[in-house]
Amino acid sequence: QVQLVESGGGSVEAGGSLRLSCVASGRTFSTLSMAWFRQAPGLERELAAAIMGSGFVTYYADSVKGRFTISRDNAKSTVYLQMNSLKPGDTAVYYCAAAPAGTGYENGYWGQGTQVTVSS
Repeated sequence: QVQLVESGGGSVEAGGSLRLSCVASGRTFSTLSMAWFRQAPGLERELAAAIMGSGFVTYYADSVKGRFTISRDNAKSTVYLQMNSLKPGDTAVYYCAAAPAGTGYENGYWGQGTQVTVSS
Protein backbone atom coordinates (compact mmCIF):
# COMPACT_ATOMS: atom_id res chain seq x y z
CA GLN A 1 0.00 0.00 0.00
CA VAL A 2 1.01 3.57 -0.71
CA GLN A 3 -0.30 6.53 1.22
CA LEU A 4 -0.30 9.96 -0.43
CA VAL A 5 -0.80 13.25 1.38
CA GLU A 6 -1.16 16.44 -0.63
CA SER A 7 -0.72 20.01 0.52
CA GLY A 8 -0.31 23.47 -0.94
CA GLY A 9 -3.69 24.20 -2.45
CA GLY A 10 -5.51 27.44 -1.89
CA SER A 11 -6.95 30.53 -3.51
CA VAL A 12 -4.97 32.87 -5.74
CA GLU A 13 -5.66 35.59 -8.26
CA ALA A 14 -5.10 35.03 -11.96
CA GLY A 15 -1.44 35.32 -12.83
CA GLY A 16 -0.36 34.07 -9.43
CA SER A 17 1.52 30.94 -8.43
CA LEU A 18 1.04 27.97 -6.14
CA ARG A 19 3.15 24.93 -5.38
CA LEU A 20 1.53 21.62 -4.55
CA SER A 21 3.36 18.91 -2.63
CA CYS A 22 2.57 15.24 -2.23
CA VAL A 23 4.39 13.04 0.26
CA ALA A 24 4.31 9.30 -0.31
CA SER A 25 4.87 6.49 2.14
CA GLY A 26 4.61 2.72 2.15
CA ARG A 27 6.74 1.84 -0.85
CA THR A 28 10.12 2.69 -2.33
CA PHE A 29 9.36 6.05 -3.86
CA SER A 30 11.79 5.80 -6.78
CA THR A 31 9.89 2.77 -8.12
CA LEU A 32 6.71 4.83 -8.52
CA SER A 33 5.62 6.94 -11.43
CA MET A 34 3.87 10.02 -10.04
CA ALA A 35 1.27 12.29 -11.50
CA TRP A 36 -1.00 15.19 -10.78
CA PHE A 37 -4.57 14.93 -12.03
CA ARG A 38 -7.22 17.58 -11.73
CA GLN A 39 -10.99 17.67 -11.85
CA ALA A 40 -13.08 20.78 -12.27
CA PRO A 41 -16.80 20.83 -11.37
CA GLY A 42 -18.85 19.13 -14.04
CA LEU A 43 -15.82 17.98 -16.00
CA GLU A 44 -13.94 14.72 -16.27
CA ARG A 45 -10.72 14.20 -14.41
CA GLU A 46 -7.69 15.00 -16.54
CA LEU A 47 -4.00 14.27 -16.30
CA ALA A 48 -2.14 17.54 -15.82
CA ALA A 49 1.45 16.31 -15.44
CA ALA A 50 3.41 13.14 -14.77
CA ILE A 51 6.97 12.18 -13.94
CA MET A 52 8.71 8.84 -14.10
CA GLY A 53 10.64 7.29 -11.22
CA SER A 54 14.02 8.59 -12.32
CA GLY A 55 12.69 12.11 -12.68
CA PHE A 56 14.13 12.46 -16.17
CA VAL A 57 10.93 11.82 -18.10
CA THR A 58 7.95 14.13 -17.73
CA TYR A 59 4.62 14.68 -19.42
CA TYR A 60 2.40 17.77 -19.51
CA ALA A 61 -1.07 18.33 -20.81
CA ASP A 62 -1.18 20.99 -23.50
CA SER A 63 -3.33 23.15 -21.25
CA VAL A 64 -0.56 23.50 -18.64
CA LYS A 65 2.59 23.20 -20.75
CA GLY A 66 4.95 26.12 -20.19
CA ARG A 67 3.19 27.16 -16.97
CA PHE A 68 3.37 24.09 -14.71
CA THR A 69 6.47 22.16 -13.69
CA ILE A 70 6.42 18.73 -12.10
CA SER A 71 9.43 17.56 -10.12
CA ARG A 72 10.30 14.99 -7.50
CA ASP A 73 12.71 14.53 -4.65
CA ASN A 74 13.22 10.81 -4.17
CA ALA A 75 15.16 11.34 -0.96
CA LYS A 76 12.09 13.05 0.52
CA SER A 77 9.52 10.79 -1.18
CA THR A 78 7.84 13.93 -2.44
CA VAL A 79 6.49 15.09 -5.77
CA TYR A 80 5.80 18.75 -6.50
CA LEU A 81 3.72 20.71 -8.94
CA GLN A 82 4.84 24.30 -9.42
CA MET A 83 2.00 26.23 -11.02
CA ASN A 84 2.72 29.65 -12.48
CA SER A 85 0.64 32.10 -14.49
CA LEU A 86 -2.49 30.55 -13.10
CA LYS A 87 -5.78 31.07 -14.91
CA PRO A 88 -9.38 30.75 -13.72
CA GLY A 89 -9.59 27.66 -15.92
CA ASP A 90 -7.04 25.98 -13.63
CA THR A 91 -9.58 25.96 -10.82
CA ALA A 92 -10.06 22.33 -9.80
CA VAL A 93 -9.40 19.72 -7.17
CA TYR A 94 -5.87 18.46 -7.74
CA TYR A 95 -5.07 14.85 -6.97
CA CYS A 96 -1.70 13.22 -6.54
CA ALA A 97 -1.48 9.71 -7.96
CA ALA A 98 1.13 6.98 -7.86
CA ALA A 99 1.59 3.95 -10.06
CA PRO A 100 4.14 1.16 -9.68
CA ALA A 101 6.32 0.74 -12.75
CA GLY A 102 4.43 -0.96 -15.57
CA THR A 103 0.97 -0.22 -14.21
CA GLY A 104 -1.57 2.51 -14.79
CA TYR A 105 -2.72 5.22 -12.46
CA GLU A 106 -6.31 3.98 -12.61
CA ASN A 107 -5.29 0.96 -10.57
CA GLY A 108 -2.72 2.84 -8.51
CA TYR A 109 -2.89 4.99 -5.43
CA TRP A 110 -4.55 8.36 -4.93
CA GLY A 111 -4.41 11.21 -2.47
CA GLN A 112 -7.43 12.92 -0.99
CA GLY A 113 -7.18 15.95 -3.25
CA THR A 114 -6.45 19.60 -2.64
CA GLN A 115 -8.55 22.51 -3.89
CA VAL A 116 -7.03 25.16 -6.13
CA THR A 117 -9.16 28.21 -6.85
CA VAL A 118 -8.04 30.93 -9.26
CA SER A 119 -10.06 34.12 -9.35
CA SER A 120 -10.12 36.60 -12.20
